[in-house]
Amino acid sequence: MTRKFSFLLLAFYMFTATAQVSGNEIRVIVSPDRTDWTYRLNEKCTFTVRVLKAQNLLTGVTVDYELGAEMYPSEIKKAVVLKDGTLKLQATLKTPGFLRCKVKAYINGRTYEGLATSAYTPERLQPVTELPADFHDYWAKTLENARTATPLNPLTTLLPERCTETDNVYQVSFQTKPGGGRFYGILSVPKKEGKYPALLRVPGAGVRPYAGDTYTAPGKAITLEVGIHGIPVTLQQPVYDALADGALNNYWTFRRDNRDAFYYNRVVVGVLRAIDFICSLPRYDGKTLGVTGSSQGGALSVIAATLDTRVTFFAAVHPALCDHEAFFRQRACGWPHYFYYYGAPGEKELATLRYYDTANFARCLDVPGWFSWGYNDEVCPPTSMYAAYNAVTSPKELYPYLETGHYWYAEQWDEWQAWLQKQLGISQK
Repeated sequence: MTRKFSFLLLAFYMFTATAQVSGNEIRVIVSPDRTDWTYRLNEKCTFTVRVLKAQNLLTGVTVDYELGAEMYPSEIKKAVVLKDGTLKLQATLKTPGFLRCKVKAYINGRTYEGLATSAYTPERLQPVTELPADFHDYWAKTLENARTATPLNPLTTLLPERCTETDNVYQVSFQTKPGGGRFYGILSVPKKEGKYPALLRVPGAGVRPYAGDTYTAPGKAITLEVGIHGIPVTLQQPVYDALADGALNNYWTFRRDNRDAFYYNRVVVGVLRAIDFICSLPRYDGKTLGVTGSSQGGALSVIAATLDTRVTFFAAVHPALCDHEAFFRQRACGWPHYFYYYGAPGEKELATLRYYDTANFARCLDVPGWFSWGYNDEVCPPTSMYAAYNAVTSPKELYPYLETGHYWYAEQWDEWQAWLQKQLGISQK
């Protein structure tokens, strides 16, 4: 009897460990009337709103909606009843950008959301943000001073439990700049002797541990995934949660009135020192080096590819920090929406952020890049990303996945990985 009870108890725990909550029975579907979600200026877009339960229309639902340019809706309605379960809304844009319809449905005490975002000649968007006259000189001197004053002094620790059949995996750290502390990351190096291309993965916003990259090119490339906060990346999750809620809460706003002391100064320098570290590895082939990331990491990918001539390619997914000054034209600006959420800037803040705007780095790129994002992204608005993308004059590719928000589909991930593998000159067959 005891053995039977133990078995049932074990089965229960196994079930609860693997069963997960997934999705909602009720969905709010918002659909533009064109399959490519693309319109000419002044052309009407009709959005059809439907509320479905178990794939069937739900009638008598009460909804709120916002309609207009993303982040700046021109029409806001509350408590609209969908008698037959549908609603049609129509609007247009007179200037390049994105028209968004966002709907909230209220059913049995729960709130359900849906949205769609149509494009209006986004290829004509250009950055609003101003490029400082000394932009290139500032970053060249900043990096030169960091490298001259601060040796890398790398530390490498093998992580046997993370090693694979093809790769040795290490936690590494290295110095960045005077007073900048150390950068930490997870390094993967093929076990087989030889010289290899390299890939640097830079992180999205937040505070978290990292597992490293042993999946892009197992046994065929060196990979380094870094954190940006000067703390080991192999600690327990509660440590990072405490920092995110405490000392590092809203870190992206720290000292944004001083271009030398701004939090992202040590981050940018640290990412470039990560490239120094990769280039110091005896197994690196000295020829092929890519950098990739999403959101904050997408921005850092563009920045690294701009500032270091050793980077030969980059891939940026829904890049952040794009076109901060679009705010002054009531046009969607990129995460973290400094002026939209944190108040009108002083002159020092405005001047500082120009040195950390992805659009300004995009203007200076000269290596090939791959971009991807979704039109429904509310964190990094497509208006801001297109403005930066359109400023790029080097070889570039863009693969929008219209419905995605601040995430990616499996197909999008596969396409991203395949492009990286191609640039690394490897085959997964």
